[in-house]
Amino acid sequence: MRRFTASGTTVSAALALLAQRGLIVSRPGAGTFRTAARPVAHIGDTSWQESTLDVASGGPSSLRTSRDFKAPALMGILSTSGSDIIDLNGGYLHPGLQPLGPLSTALSRAAKRPEAWDRPPAGGVPELRDWFAADIGGCLGRHDILVCGAGQSALATALRALAQPGDPVILESPTYPGTIAAAHAAGLRTVPVPLDANGMCSDHLDQALTRTRARVVIVQPLFQNPTGVSLSVARQEEIRAIARRHAAFVIEDDFARHMAHADAIPSPPPMIFGDPDGTVVHIRSLTKVTSPNLRVGAIAARGPVLARLRSAHIIDTLFVPAPLQVTALEVVTAAGWRRALKVLGAALAHRCNVATDAVLATFGDDALALRPRGGYHLWVSLPAHLDEHQLVTAALAKGVAITPGTNYYITDSSVMHVRLSYVAAPSPSDVDNAIRRLAPLIVEP
Repeated sequence: MRRFTASGTTVSAALALLAQRGLIVSRPGAGTFRTAARPVAHIGDTSWQESTLDVASGGPSSLRTSRDFKAPALMGILSTSGSDIIDLNGGYLHPGLQPLGPLSTALSRAAKRPEAWDRPPAGGVPELRDWFAADIGGCLGRHDILVCGAGQSALATALRALAQPGDPVILESPTYPGTIAAAHAAGLRTVPVPLDANGMCSDHLDQALTRTRARVVIVQPLFQNPTGVSLSVARQEEIRAIARRHAAFVIEDDFARHMAHADAIPSPPPMIFGDPDGTVVHIRSLTKVTSPNLRVGAIAARGPVLARLRSAHIIDTLFVPAPLQVTALEVVTAAGWRRALKVLGAALAHRCNVATDAVLATFGDDALALRPRGGYHLWVSLPAHLDEHQLVTAALAKGVAITPGTNYYITDSSVMHVRLSYVAAPSPSDVDNAIRRLAPLIVEP
């Protein structure tokens, strides 16, 4: 304590950590000593793994269907920025936007419930399945719901359950990098279909299904990531009818259902709402509007497909831990849940307005094709003289993290974009400051 001018508590904590690591040992009545023998790491030769992994991943010497576990774009979403970087890349709420009070209360209450420590049913805690069924709507019941580990897990499970390695899968272009990564990891062949102002283009979808005989289509119905586009009711009906005609499933990734802004018009119901024939497999997650650690979501489906989905989910994880499920149940059934969503909607609207004004002032009036009334990001088109990767690197040097548009495409795009998120930064002023900080990088040389 005298040597390092540290408190007794600090020294005790340091000694406890050293003991935990096996570097010191206490001898009652004698004192604390360094351990006599310390393990020395042996550096082996792991170079053999490269050729083995190349074959295992469907390299040149393999005749099997290739599966790709490389996900740099998805890893970029999970990367954390230093304290000197303003994060316009992240897709999760900053702690200042999270309902920390209700989350803490829910976790405390859940820990006291005996069922939180018992093994849950394979399909999920019944009361939570009831809640998801009611929240999604469309006359769904408990038996139509499978509780899963949030959206990314649901996508991976659904793709493996609905398609075989080597099969084609229809994706929006551009689309969420996690969808692309999950499809490649399942050994599927990704087929892009373009978007317009109303969502996935139905005529291109029909052509793609006819050409490829794909049996799976993935869409984001609301505030699509990254474009912010929402499917119109008419487009929903067209996509559903086309998929039904081709005997294909539509995976509806409804990640932003509870992220409508305070100034938004009412959102259309999910595609599964008007789907009695089981064409739509619906994904709903609580993570985006609560905390990245509350990894609880649901898959909703009608018919025999749910049994296939449940089997795939059990093989992967057995079940979602009951403490998480019960905590989620406590959150969504609390009296303040709807109020928390309303507060979040107002905050998102304000941040979106701030970000929109800053983007138009910095990138120009033509930078935004759409100003979304929901979600958490803006899809910004760049002037012709800019290279998005150079801009991303230069922005980071100026203390701003942004996402290159190429992360969202299966094939190359002729139009350069960046995606700017406005929910990961501490405050609206940080969002404004970060975007305007990019202005010198936009000027044409």
